[in-house]
Amino acid sequence: AITPTARHFIRNNGLPPEDADAAGWMLAVDGLVENPMDLSIADLQAQFEVVTMALTIECGGNGRAFFDPPAKGNQWTVGAVGCSEWTGVRLADVLKKAGVKPGAVYTAHYGADTHLSGKEGKLPISRGVPIAKAMTDNVLIAFAMNGGPLHRQNGAPLRLVVPGWPGSCSQKWLKRIQLRDIVHDGPKMTGTSYRVPRYPVAPGDKVPKEDFDIIERMPVKSLVTSPANDAAAGREVEVRGHAWSGDRAVSAVDLSIDFGKSWMAAELDGPVNPGAWQNWRRKVAFPEAGYYEVWARATDSAGEMQPFAIDWNPKGYLNNTMHRVALRVA
Repeated sequence: AITPTARHFIRNNGLPPEDADAAGWMLAVDGLVENPMDLSIADLQAQFEVVTMALTIECGGNGRAFFDPPAKGNQWTVGAVGCSEWTGVRLADVLKKAGVKPGAVYTAHYGADTHLSGKEGKLPISRGVPIAKAMTDNVLIAFAMNGGPLHRQNGAPLRLVVPGWPGSCSQKWLKRIQLRDIVHDGPKMTGTSYRVPRYPVAPGDKVPKEDFDIIERMPVKSLVTSPANDAAAGREVEVRGHAWSGDRAVSAVDLSIDFGKSWMAAELDGPVNPGAWQNWRRKVAFPEAGYYEVWARATDSAGEMQPFAIDWNPKGYLNNTMHRVALRVA
């Protein structure tokens, strides 16, 4: 299932540029490269293979609303994830043509947005990824979404799509990619932004900034999309949903209707391409009328399994607890 453009979540760390004319848009590729380049969107389309892929983007704070004590930030429940079809060119192809110099370890992404505060001198978000991630086949410089032009709020006319990593890595309104010999230290790359403690902490504890690590891949997760939470249901119902796991494939999805005492396997589709979420389904028969919870638990190709509960963290990131849907069966 592809997320329609109108249903894809929007999370912006900056204000979109007023002037976003695709015809005049230029992308600079510089830093530790042999051949710095300035490329128009037409140049990208002419010089590199144009591909379309279904790619999952999830906000690092998806599920933040369920943390106790509360974590500051957008109080996402389960909706800050989507899998749309993105059209563009591979970042790896562009970097290969630019020539990655020895010593380059990280990308730095810069957009044309301005700081949310509107204050002059305050820099907007600028994140990056390790070179190894940038060189994977499904990281795109995208100029179209679901067969149409990018929406202004979704980064028009040019953006990155970095599937399986926090959505903040997928820079919108993309103007520049710089290769650096250090981990990028732009706004929202340092301090506690998009970072979690490197050890378990008690809920509400203060954690020194030096004890946080950068979030890279997003964890294994599944979502029940039908039936809806608190829905009325008959004695037999088809349960459906999606599952994903950072830059890995999901190998199994299991369901429980008895609060985790027993589990039943769901039918799981493979991804349409690496980086896409996977659809699953299972017909479930309830033994009698009453209140039930359907729990969904995904396991990925490395054997990592979705947990019932996770460690608290101060910023409310990486919540991949099992999705639980209440049903009233008649």
